[in-house]
Amino acid sequence: MASLISCPHCGARPKEEFSIRGDASLARPAPDAGADAWFDYVYLRDNPRGRHSEFWHHSSGCRRWLIVERDTVTHAVHIVRDAALSKLDGEPA
Repeated sequence: MASLISCPHCGARPKEEFSIRGDASLARPAPDAGADAWFDYVYLRDNPRGRHSEFWHHSSGCRRWLIVERDTVTHAVHIVRDAALSKLDGEPA
């Protein structure tokens, strides 16, 4: 049986309908931040072990951006929410 992601708009769908697009916990630097801050933001990524929030795109479904919290060890999906309606750490809703 294929792994399923519970899209808040489409219901349970096969994970192959989605594209992982990156870390949802990154804080964007201020526009006037130095080159080092922008380099780190664009190119450097942690490789976390355990629960982690990621941007996923439901590319073969509703085409909405989602925030998926999953365990990077077991690949278990814990929470799925619409990115447009979610408050990220340190950002307004």
